[in-house]
Amino acid sequence: MENNMVDSRNEQWRVDLRKSHTPKERTAIERVVMPQLDPKYRITCNEEVNEGISEEQAVREATRCLDCANPQCVTGCPVGINIPKFIKNIERGHFADAAAAIKETSSLPAVCGRVCPQEKQCESKCIHVKMKHPAVAIGYLERFAADWQRNHCEQEVPKMAPRNGIKIAVVGSGPSGLSFAGDMAKKGYSVTVFEALHEIGGVLKYGIPEFRLPNAIVDYEIDGLRKMGVDFEKDIIIGKTLTYDDLHEMGFKGVFVGSGAGFPRFMDIPGENLKGVMSSNEYLTRINLMKAGRGGDTPVMQGNTIAVIGGGNTAMDSTRTALRMGAKRVLLVYRRSEAEMPARREEVGHAKEEGVEFYTLHNPIEYIGDDKGFVKAMRVQKMQLGEPDASGRRRPVPIEGAIEEIPVDIVIVAVGVSPNQLVPSSIKGLEVSNRHTIVVNDDTMQSNIADLFAGGDIVRGGATVILAMGDGRKAAQHMHEVLSQK
Repeated sequence: MENNMVDSRNEQWRVDLRKSHTPKERTAIERVVMPQLDPKYRITCNEEVNEGISEEQAVREATRCLDCANPQCVTGCPVGINIPKFIKNIERGHFADAAAAIKETSSLPAVCGRVCPQEKQCESKCIHVKMKHPAVAIGYLERFAADWQRNHCEQEVPKMAPRNGIKIAVVGSGPSGLSFAGDMAKKGYSVTVFEALHEIGGVLKYGIPEFRLPNAIVDYEIDGLRKMGVDFEKDIIIGKTLTYDDLHEMGFKGVFVGSGAGFPRFMDIPGENLKGVMSSNEYLTRINLMKAGRGGDTPVMQGNTIAVIGGGNTAMDSTRTALRMGAKRVLLVYRRSEAEMPARREEVGHAKEEGVEFYTLHNPIEYIGDDKGFVKAMRVQKMQLGEPDASGRRRPVPIEGAIEEIPVDIVIVAVGVSPNQLVPSSIKGLEVSNRHTIVVNDDTMQSNIADLFAGGDIVRGGATVILAMGDGRKAAQHMHEVLSQK
């Protein structure tokens, strides 16, 4: 990869482009601002909030890139995209070439351009940051290139190795499974992805609302994998419908498990079994995948005052979804301060703009029900920050006697998820951790069963889309090495 980056940097057009502006001229350009829908309008619909940047904005933003000799942005990308190559193609107006450069390593560029935490990954390594300037908007540019290709070009199949006749099974169609499937298809394998639900996409479909990631974007990326020869089978639960042994009997020579983390966590406090207290998994799946409240047959509880517990992206998604479902008041309850929230700053900002009320330094200690068993209020403990804990964030400490009761109609708990135990528990001899994750070699993603690899939440317990994709790519490379040796 490093040699390829050096070779592309030395191409004459790149050399000429670097000379077209001085570093001082490039760093003087202000970072682009993402156009977005008005908050008052967007809470009335499910349209995507970020509207995307224009061609003119993209070229100007790409011009900010200094095309470093040692691009650290690439080291911050879990899938190793040649970031300077695609950005410099945007600068010279070769948008199709920019998209092709991304797809050399990423199977889901339009997805990653929207939901990856670039500010903590590639953009955090940008040399502009070291110079106390805003980073180049790598995420916005990735989204631009992918969207431009989708809107202007026929979807092209990347360079593919000849088919080798070896069948590979993928369990789960989330980001790790899709990334793995794409790389294995490129290497010549016959890949079949098995999905338990009735739609392909995993957490990209059921977990992320369309106002942040439209289903049409996910479907387009999946169609690209179909054109590469990847087969998809829906409504098949590996461990129930088909077993690991069944896959062997069907001729599959390798198995990648990317079954995600579909088990919600609760806080084990009084009142969690009351009607109206639900997990964010259930709430978002009913609405995003089952179309509850939007013409679908699956119901979802409605309420005027909804409390969401947690401070991650899923909590933000839940609060903003509740507003769009008609709640008059939505509270975000988080035991630490806003500075400690793991959610992306952009998502926090969007939630505030849309009217979500932030109850930071508050922690639920009990839910109170009415005489029919429905939640009607929650008791919250006020907190203060103490010394840092193992996560590096300051530990929340209760303030003695500072307890408040808040009326609520619905509580959505978004304090984390646990891995889906069905697949690991169904495979005899598979090594599983005490957190129910599949134990793998961190360098190869291979389990103690030679032909079984795994990645994403089933290994990490919880991960971003891009980290799951990185796992899929790593697993594909090493499974290919193992099968090639055979």
